[in-house]
Amino acid sequence: MTATPDAASNTAARARLLELIKELAVVRGQVILSSGAEADYYIDLRRITLHHEASKLVGQVMLALTDDAGIDFECAGGLTMGADPVGTAVMHAAVDAGRNVDAFVVRKAQKSYGMGRQVEGPSVEGRKVLVLEDTSTTGGSALTAVEGVRKAGGNIVAVAVIVDRDTGAKEKIEAETGVPYLFAFGKDELGLS
Repeated sequence: MTATPDAASNTAARARLLELIKELAVVRGQVILSSGAEADYYIDLRRITLHHEASKLVGQVMLALTDDAGIDFECAGGLTMGADPVGTAVMHAAVDAGRNVDAFVVRKAQKSYGMGRQVEGPSVEGRKVLVLEDTSTTGGSALTAVEGVRKAGGNIVAVAVIVDRDTGAKEKIEAETGVPYLFAFGKDELGLS
């Protein structure tokens, strides 16, 4: 079991993760986002969350982000597929810090077969839950995850994303869920003002 990273280690992890996001994940050019909106850049965070070096940094940075905000949680995850590796990274960072945090996956819709679940993994019922996402434009994915977790009996304590595009997701999510919305990086830090 590894000790909780100190502030200097978290600062270094955050700086390195920012470098990797700028280098690997920011793609310039016209794209249509999942929200249907058009943008002149795309932030492909799967290039980060599934990267051998960056994934560990994602977990450390997101855990430090929630710790700094005083958010206590037992489960972390979100809507498949963007949130899947983020939840796993947070789970591993928590274990490294000597904490028990389970990860989970929220399907877009409840299954009509098998166990008929929308939230997969260890049960979230009655537990403090952090909803995660890699990036957010309209907040739709996070809101779908919040709805699924609440139906499964989870107590949402916050929503956290790696990169906020500054397009209103924070305001929408906080207004509709009543929980804090946290983000590790804003688009301005990526040079996308």
